[in-house]
Amino acid sequence: MVMNMWKKALPGIGFSAIALGAGGLSALISTDAMKQFDNLPKPPLAPPGWVFPAAWTLLYILMGVSAGIVWRKSSGLTRERAMWLWAVQLFFNFCWSFLFFNLQLRLLSFFWLMALLALVIAMTARFSGVSREAGALNYPYILWLFFAAYLNMGSYILNG
Repeated sequence: MVMNMWKKALPGIGFSAIALGAGGLSALISTDAMKQFDNLPKPPLAPPGWVFPAAWTLLYILMGVSAGIVWRKSSGLTRERAMWLWAVQLFFNFCWSFLFFNLQLRLLSFFWLMALLALVIAMTARFSGVSREAGALNYPYILWLFFAAYLNMGSYILNG
């Protein structure tokens, strides 16, 4: 029974670790630029800085657990296509911080974020086809990306 529980949990743990690792590396690469960004004007409703690592940690765990469910409950081309979307959206997610913070390409970052949002919506739809639960676990991610788009565009308008 315990082995069966571990067998079910391991894909979600593994994919969560991958997502957390990608997010952590992205943050590490952008740490100095993020500190500079803290001093710039922000749009209304911008949360305090501590909210971002907390929110992203939760989102990376949810996206990992959802990928683990899809991994367990699918196979073949269905699994391959779903996991391809998961990997591509994670790559877009990883690159956004570098574009926004390090390169300060705020308008390009906004359009990059729109592409990420489209990928996550497509991934969520594909995941939902395998498991409603797996799809639903990505709803907070989609909502957060809409909020991030507002913050990104607001930052562009205020800071160029």
